[in-house]
Amino acid sequence: MNVVIIGCGVVGAAIAYELSQVKGLKITVCDRQPPAQASTGAALGVLMGAISQKIKGKAWQMRQTSIQRYETLIPELEALTGRKIPFNRQGILMLLSDPTLNTGVEGTSAWEKLVEIRHSQGWHLEIWDTAKIQNMCPQVDVYDGLRLHEKITSAVYSPQDRQLDPTALTLALVEAAQQNGVTFKFGVTVLDAQTSPPESSPQFCVQLETTEGKIAADWFVVAAGLGSTPLTAKLNQIIDIRPVLGQALQVRVGHPLGNPDFQPAITGNDVHIVPVGGGDYWVGATVEFPSNENESSPLREFPPLKELANPKGEIPPNQELLESVREQAIAFCPELATATIIRTWSGLRPRPEGRPAPVIGKLSGFSNVLLATGHYRNGVLLAPATAYAIREMIIPQGVGNGG
Repeated sequence: MNVVIIGCGVVGAAIAYELSQVKGLKITVCDRQPPAQASTGAALGVLMGAISQKIKGKAWQMRQTSIQRYETLIPELEALTGRKIPFNRQGILMLLSDPTLNTGVEGTSAWEKLVEIRHSQGWHLEIWDTAKIQNMCPQVDVYDGLRLHEKITSAVYSPQDRQLDPTALTLALVEAAQQNGVTFKFGVTVLDAQTSPPESSPQFCVQLETTEGKIAADWFVVAAGLGSTPLTAKLNQIIDIRPVLGQALQVRVGHPLGNPDFQPAITGNDVHIVPVGGGDYWVGATVEFPSNENESSPLREFPPLKELANPKGEIPPNQELLESVREQAIAFCPELATATIIRTWSGLRPRPEGRPAPVIGKLSGFSNVLLATGHYRNGVLLAPATAYAIREMIIPQGVGNGG
């Protein structure tokens, strides 16, 4: 059985590796760029599972599945490929102020409730007071750590959540999948799709016409992020996915902040401070929407499909917003004020319009086209669970080998 995956960010690569463990599948992955060049290459890899507010249903199940799978996946990939995948197992610390806690109930009870729920689900969360924050993470300024002079009142520590390097992960997934026989074709653009007659119901995709010739398959998996919109347009079933820009920067302090033996990812006010070793930290990320976006406008008005096919330049990075994120990080950890900025970067996240992220399942009207796209800000977090979901659609009920 032939499977073609379009897109080789972290999601496409994870699907390729997962399917490569099923006997009898011939898998080809196509991407117009090298792996991890788009949203994946810009992500910070902060895996907010237990600390997220998702507590039930598919949204929580996918997070739980992925966090659990990463514990085995990272050592598995490192052993297979000999690559080192930076994987921070020291948890995530979320800094809170009173406004952050005010979710309809008084005090810290919203977070205390989450602690109870996670405990019942087999996960561990802790609420720290300011004394514990100072003791464990002395780099954090609990007295004036938030803009508008809001004081940090407490924090939630999630020891089982993780952070990893998304590019290193994706390259390892590609190499491991190659070892298992997957064919990767980079620099290949999909030009058109040949489908069964419109009167057939459901329709099926017969083959894709690409810059490297025609590719036929039994299954086509669209994991192309923003590229999914023009792809599905070729099948006359447009999935409207729009770009949201994120900027981040890497700074060099020259030594670990606080306790060198305890370096969790720190987050608050939607700003992440991520230790990446050697006294370097990633700081991010902004959330920047297109200036011309009109929530009510139909797809034909925003943006033109030809622009969606190549969304680079759609949203110019806002330097003020990036500086604002840096200032918030400094408010959390004042020592960052003296850090040297090593590099800045940005990427476009794929956000589904008018439906929740991500978009996983069959393309409407087609029997053999699967969607694994539109993960917005959670592509790295949800990649393993997405790969499981796609595998189940192709090989139901655990048929096949491996995994």
